[in-house]
Amino acid sequence: MYEIFEQLLQKYGLTAYKVSKETGVTQSTLSDWKRGRSTPKTENMKKISDYFGVSVEYLMTGKEDLKEKSPELTARDERDITKDLDRIMGQIQKGDDGPLYYNGVEIDRASIGLLQNAIEYALRETKKENKVKYNPNKNKK
Repeated sequence: MYEIFEQLLQKYGLTAYKVSKETGVTQSTLSDWKRGRSTPKTENMKKISDYFGVSVEYLMTGKEDLKEKSPELTARDERDITKDLDRIMGQIQKGDDGPLYYNGVEIDRASIGLLQNAIEYALRETKKENKVKYNPNKNKK
């Protein structure tokens, strides 16, 4: 397991000290793993694997997990989505730029509800795509 951990450190140009500080896994624990004095606890393995954005299985074996996992939205992501959706829908409903039209006909309330659902879906999917594209290592600093 420690060999995979070292490979990840090298790949991302990190030190064990930095990972220790940011995950809460003590340096002595990492040192014990390196020397074979102890085996990692599941909770610590999860912290390390989450930090690097890999599965626990990968950390243990070095083999990629075959199934691709979709990024999960955090509570902060949910708040951001709600805030953006409220702002967008507020602008639409206030009609500052005039009412919305489709094919020359003003959009009715039911259609605005459908539009809201579509915008929310787009915000969620964009947030997930951005997590994969711009932050593949799960908030690694």
